[in-house]
Amino acid sequence: MERRTVLMAGPAVLAAAGMAAGRFKLCLAGLTHGHARGFLNALVKRGDVELAGIAEPDAELHARYGKLFSLKPETFHTSVGAMLDRVKPDAVGAFSSTFDHLEVVRECAKRRIPVMMEKPLAVSNEHARAMREAAERAGIAVVVNYETTWYRSHALLKAEVEGAAGPGAGGFGKIRKMVAMDGHQGPKEIGVGPEFLGWLTDPVKNGAGALFDFGCYGANLMTWMLGNQRPEAVTARVQTCKPHIYAKVDDEATVVVDYAGAQGIIQASWNWPFNRKDFEVYAENGYAHAIGGNKLRLRRPKGQESEVTEMAELPVDERDPVSYLMAVAQGRVKAGGLSSLENNMIATEILVAARESARSGRTVVLRRA
Repeated sequence: MERRTVLMAGPAVLAAAGMAAGRFKLCLAGLTHGHARGFLNALVKRGDVELAGIAEPDAELHARYGKLFSLKPETFHTSVGAMLDRVKPDAVGAFSSTFDHLEVVRECAKRRIPVMMEKPLAVSNEHARAMREAAERAGIAVVVNYETTWYRSHALLKAEVEGAAGPGAGGFGKIRKMVAMDGHQGPKEIGVGPEFLGWLTDPVKNGAGALFDFGCYGANLMTWMLGNQRPEAVTARVQTCKPHIYAKVDDEATVVVDYAGAQGIIQASWNWPFNRKDFEVYAENGYAHAIGGNKLRLRRPKGQESEVTEMAELPVDERDPVSYLMAVAQGRVKAGGLSSLENNMIATEILVAARESARSGRTVVLRRA
């Protein structure tokens, strides 16, 4: 099962020649997304990557992250554009609010610098289209990072269903139903920082609440499983079970996504008793359930249910977001699959349609592209 396209040569390879001699220069745009800490934890352990700069207007975050990672004061900048002009990085990782992704992409596009942002891509279809237009004009890659992209269980699930996993795989037939279950106890309950909680609970900056925060995983995976097929209709219900905490946004969402011949169900929650990222696929002749990133439960055609916990490693360039962004920027890999702009444009359509369906109480029929 091929998840990416490997490039043997081309303009991106030639453009990357200048970075070959030294370490890969990576900058961060924003620190208000809580995933920035995990990203930096991974980055500072690598000898092949240089953290060349961080753009973040909040001085308190400068001090906090500077202390956590022993960063020099000159690492920090208050403007994305000024940082890019001074540092001239090879790529940028965006850790801002979802609303601010558009501005980061525009600044990177002006300077022809590839960018990866934390999921989801956008708060609206208008923002998503503007990012695509900027990226296409500049000829840069725009990549979306999901934790679940690096799950070995998802790679094996797709390979099993498509018949690319070796002897015994395949024969599942057409996909008929998919169920994505993503969530945790709630951002406040798990102790995210105030800078993260502030925009997660803002319907403008986050797009919604749990619907966008966790619903994006299912929209992304279902689009991937169906080869970037756009759905026909979306129906959603949202609730706020804890209005004393999440007064302005939903904390519980269920979305039904109708495709030609298949149905997807997205369950996104800030109310579950523990963290969960599970994905189930039911086809005509079998099923595959990914439980987290390292377990797959299968029932192959004419077989009994089995559980797989030993799985092959993903390709070296596809095991984590830092490696993948480097490979894309250096021209070794073309952004595709779960990380691609094409996939995430459709995922945004699903989320926006779900938000409108929940608001109106009606099914939203998607117009043909």
